[in-house]
Amino acid sequence: MDEDFDIPAAPDMADDLDLPDETVALKVGEEKEIGSQGLKKKLLKEGEGWVTPENGDEVEVHYTGTLLDGTQFDSSRDRGTPFKFTLGQGQVIKGWDLGIKTMKKNEKALFTIPPDLAYGESGSPPTIPPSATLQFDVELLSWTSVKDICKDGGIFKKILTEGDKWDNPKDLDEVLVNFEAKLEDGTLVAKADGVEFTVADGYFCPALAKAVKTMKLGEKALLTVKPQYGFGEKGKSACGNEGAVPPNASLDITLELVSWKTVSEVTPDKKVIKKILKEGEGYEKPNDGAIVKVKLIGKLGDGKIFLRKGHDDGEEPFEFKTDEEQVIDGLDKAVVTMKKGEIALLTIAPEYAFGSSESQQDLAVVPPNSTVYYEVELVAFDKEKESWEMNNQEKIEAAGKKKEEGNVLFKSGKFARASKRYEKAVKFIEYDSSFSEEEKKQAKALKVACNLNNAACKLKLKLYNEAEKLCTKVLELESSNVKALYRRAQAYIQLADLDLAEFDIKKALDIDPNNRDVKLEYKTLKEKVKEYNKKDAKFYGNMFAKMKKVESA
Repeated sequence: MDEDFDIPAAPDMADDLDLPDETVALKVGEEKEIGSQGLKKKLLKEGEGWVTPENGDEVEVHYTGTLLDGTQFDSSRDRGTPFKFTLGQGQVIKGWDLGIKTMKKNEKALFTIPPDLAYGESGSPPTIPPSATLQFDVELLSWTSVKDICKDGGIFKKILTEGDKWDNPKDLDEVLVNFEAKLEDGTLVAKADGVEFTVADGYFCPALAKAVKTMKLGEKALLTVKPQYGFGEKGKSACGNEGAVPPNASLDITLELVSWKTVSEVTPDKKVIKKILKEGEGYEKPNDGAIVKVKLIGKLGDGKIFLRKGHDDGEEPFEFKTDEEQVIDGLDKAVVTMKKGEIALLTIAPEYAFGSSESQQDLAVVPPNSTVYYEVELVAFDKEKESWEMNNQEKIEAAGKKKEEGNVLFKSGKFARASKRYEKAVKFIEYDSSFSEEEKKQAKALKVACNLNNAACKLKLKLYNEAEKLCTKVLELESSNVKALYRRAQAYIQLADLDLAEFDIKKALDIDPNNRDVKLEYKTLKEKVKEYNKKDAKFYGNMFAKMKKVESA
């Protein structure tokens, strides 16, 4: 027939679809029912691969429609033009939405569609009689993936140009985009190239930030945006170069992700922030103890430069050893997150910079409590040797060296840094299955000493749970270690596990009855018990007094 039938949706049938949960597996020539509403599918030709289209995808098909008696009422093949529509949006009869989502690319199938999934009791005069069962010979030519970004139908994204790589921008990242926004009637509302914004802050309307987090570098997409992700019930007045958006208006936005700068939190408290200006090479990064070479520019908030190293002609890059307090803490922590050749901008709060004191630097004075900004280029680095690169004797020597470094730091009151040294020492000798008997003996002595010293660090840092675990590790190696029992008891007291503390103290005194430190800790424990008993007595006394008042009322 010459008529362009275009398989419109049947009247009153654009509600939610009863979609089948699984793709129907068929052999060529086999017919099966899809779902429970009488729709049947007969496979005429196998498709390619295993992927099938999803709701929201724009599909392209060729089809021929006939009545059960063979009367043809429409054919895209006769017209020579494939038919395109959006799947699952009620643009076609229900039987199509249900059936075509089970097809693979280039698959050909015959669908037998009952009246309830076609044009119902009324039919579609003059071509479709009332209560007609229809048959469609359909070939799925292709489809364009259209994603429901927010899973609520508020933003559909159709990819126009595929992007590169695999990652997407995150909330902290700064993105550079081109975009064009139009109303549904094609009226241009806004257009801008080279717009830069932080993803979390958004730009123009909420849809841009939502969509850009799903995009890859260089990707270009068409967004169909409902009012809740546009300008809602209020709309938007015209302003500058931007046109007005009426209340409850949907938008069509073409969005291109040109580039972005990755921004990350170097420290858990968000007081050292790193923005990558230029990506580095490969995957390797410096470790603690690495020798790094960097180019540096340090600035204050007003832009004044207080430090510049490695940038002048003939000047060598600035060299330092990480985790040795040779630079401010924020720079030390950030540089071990960088790759060779990476250039980054660091924002460093006073706690990780020069603190509450004034600091005279090469080119200017840094005032007290200053947030500072460093532009850093990691030129090169030599990593400290890792345990897997060492033989057994080297591991034992490295562990001993880290232990001594930890001891120096502990005596200086730098408990957090000392703790890291002890932890690293233990890691060198953690796996000792290949050690000789003598090497195992040396490793055990180092593990005991380092875990005990680390437990002392954790007690100083008030990390009592961690102190308890370290002492338990020592006691697994040496069940009668008095220091481990003593320090675990200290941890238990602070954690209010007084019964466990008493058990450890008594065991320590059984082993070493004259140990002065343990005796003093026992005295502390008894005072704690008295204190808790008084609190309990007061609590229950108050409770019983209230109960008596209630009884006498």
